Amino acid sequence: MFAKVEQIIGAIEAANPQTPEELEQFRIQYLGSKNTIKPLFGEIRNVPNERKKEYGKLVNKAKVTAENKFAELKEKLEAAADEASAQALDLTMPGEPLELGSRHPIATTLNRIVTIFQRMGFAVVEGPEIEDDWHNFTAMNTPEDHPARDMQDTFYLKNSTELLLRTHTSPVQSRVMETQKPPIRIIAPGRVYRNETISARSHAQFHQVEGLYVDEGVSFADMKQTLMYFAQEMFGTPKIRLRPSYFPFTEPSAEMDVWIGMDNEKNYRLSKGTGWLEILGCGMVDPNVLTNCGIDPEKYSGFAFGMGIERQAMRLYDIHDIRLFFENDVRFLKQFASVV
Repeated sequence: MFAKVEQIIGAIEAANPQTPEELEQFRIQYLGSKNTIKPLFGEIRNVPNERKKEYGKLVNKAKVTAENKFAELKEKLEAAADEASAQALDLTMPGEPLELGSRHPIATTLNRIVTIFQRMGFAVVEGPEIEDDWHNFTAMNTPEDHPARDMQDTFYLKNSTELLLRTHTSPVQSRVMETQKPPIRIIAPGRVYRNETISARSHAQFHQVEGLYVDEGVSFADMKQTLMYFAQEMFGTPKIRLRPSYFPFTEPSAEMDVWIGMDNEKNYRLSKGTGWLEILGCGMVDPNVLTNCGIDPEKYSGFAFGMGIERQAMRLYDIHDIRLFFENDVRFLKQFASVV
């Protein structure tokens, strides 16, 4: 019986599997649930009492030898596999290319607009996207019964007639005017929401930049000069025209166009054959707005303007479908990798 155990120990020590499959056979034979060592423990009852301790130590030695041998063989095979893999690696081959991201065209356009106005001394201010009725409408000279409210279908929060998703970034202006004394010179970029049918030209969610300048003696001429500088920096042309328009929070109000000419097919199409491209809305701040926000209209005056960022991006990059900005299609976004 002792000789049988010694024979198994010798077989374990002499084992030399060369493949993972052979190693697995070794494990099953000596360490598996039905291994050849386990029955040896049952034979201890047949050993004379004076030699039972000696026999038990020998069987335990067989088990420990099998465990150590398996660990040694496993480490050896894994090291050999790693070495073979390293030798098979061709270091002269090019590596896997790293995909670099790029700025979203909306972010690029917004940064460009913000930079231009910051150079003119405008500070950037942000506000909440969930607004109350006062700051979004009433303070901006749009009371509940005002017909201008029909122009903007609004997302109201459930079970609320006061809280809503802001329809423009004008509430940022009203909040600043309530808490800050003139002179005020700010731009308010941000996301806005309107209940519009999603199509190639409109979306329920988009971005705006609005500007406000309030101080003593601010005139329409100041507004025109500011917007001429913006047109020069943004579109490369200082030639603008202001067309009379209507906004409830400015009086007088105007739409601003820039001259892009008709010297190529793209400009002809963008301007619909006129050479002029509509860019933004603007006007002198209505005295009622100043009064609502606690500013004396007899002492102060100001101008405001606003533009959609998606519309500016579409014109800058000749994009014809606003939905492309929100689909996150990598094929579309990669086109702007070189835009800074």
